[in-house]
Amino acid sequence: MKLAIYPGSFDPITLGHLDVIERACALFDRIIVAVATSEAKHPLFSVDERCAMIRASLPAGAPVEVKPFDGLLVDFARSEGSVVVVRGLRAISDFEFEFQMALMNRRLEPKFESVFLTPREDCTFISSRIVKEVARLGGDVREFVPVAAAESLKKKFQSH
Repeated sequence: MKLAIYPGSFDPITLGHLDVIERACALFDRIIVAVATSEAKHPLFSVDERCAMIRASLPAGAPVEVKPFDGLLVDFARSEGSVVVVRGLRAISDFEFEFQMALMNRRLEPKFESVFLTPREDCTFISSRIVKEVARLGGDVREFVPVAAAESLKKKFQSH
């Protein structure tokens, strides 16, 4: 069975993330969406809220499991029995950071491979950071995120 890990903070999950998950499902038998605790990034949503949003956004029967993780990605991947990580690339600007991470991960675990997938063109400008800013300012984000994320963002900013 070919298992891949798709890590990220997913704060919140976007349609671009979902597109990468769909593309990864076409290449691998099973995907684990690994939700980083990301406390250093000061996420808007808790790791449990982010995991719940992702689960609510996945199509029924998708070969995808959602799990939180903390620490090194290579350690998490080892514990899950995977040597493949999927990363999304939206633009050239993403490449340098992702390339450095891929090389570091391979140095930490020589069997580790990174697979880079690009989301569909209409999702390339979407980022969680921009979506949060639009939502914070009262904008409609429904065309950028799944329903569960749009509702969660609305509730989060109404309570602030």
